[in-house]
Amino acid sequence: MVQTNVDYAAIKGRQQGAWSTGDYAVIGSTLQIVGESLCEAVDLHAGSKVLDVCAGNGNASLAAGHRWCDVTSTDYVPALLEAGRRRADAEGLRIRFQEADAEKLPFADASFDAVLSTFGVMFTPDQERAAAELLRVCKPGGRIGLANWTPEGFVGQMFQTIGRYVPPPAGVRSPSLWGTRARLHELFGKDTTLKTSSRDYVFRYRSPVHFIEVFRTWYGPMNRTFAALGPDQQAAFTADLLELIERMNRSGDATMVVPSEYLEVVVYRR
Repeated sequence: MVQTNVDYAAIKGRQQGAWSTGDYAVIGSTLQIVGESLCEAVDLHAGSKVLDVCAGNGNASLAAGHRWCDVTSTDYVPALLEAGRRRADAEGLRIRFQEADAEKLPFADASFDAVLSTFGVMFTPDQERAAAELLRVCKPGGRIGLANWTPEGFVGQMFQTIGRYVPPPAGVRSPSLWGTRARLHELFGKDTTLKTSSRDYVFRYRSPVHFIEVFRTWYGPMNRTFAALGPDQQAAFTADLLELIERMNRSGDATMVVPSEYLEVVVYRR
């Protein structure tokens, strides 16, 4: 049973600190293809008002902008919004960037034709509130598009590995539940129609060690995990990550080619 006395504000503060560590933009830019696929799944039309929630450095925002949509890109990490702004400027896209909390979006009801989030809103501590906010700001007849890592996929298992060394806050549901159809029906089932498709994003790195080096340096949750561990635990954690990668690596050579399952979700708002 989920605890009801969880200090979501404190958890969110720690999360914000973690995502501000390193530079997620280094990782995020490699995931651009997911934003492109999501925009196609949502079937965006030119001129649509689109909100990207927990946008990171703007993958879905840029994809929607390239489809001539009126885009607002939001996140609670200012440095990531700035990274997205630089990308938009370089590509000549007019996108609004605004700091915002996914659990308390600063927009009126029914403001957007489409609301998007790629590997973002799934990490909010108060899942019910975040889902309610996505629904609130989406117009009736509009669509919510999500890309969420599944529990069984590589990233889902990577976070389970992290949890064995640095346990998640008590009473907070796993982010990977957003990658399950059952949880999505709990969060969005009323007055909506859901369509889900299993997809793979493929992590391609020079080697498993290269992947760990990049994520340890730039990916906030991984950076914080290593920082919380002593030398012996760091070595054990690294060994567990290498074992996970080896088990899922399909490269056939010294490089890393690891598919990670995610759920591509379209919620049709009635």
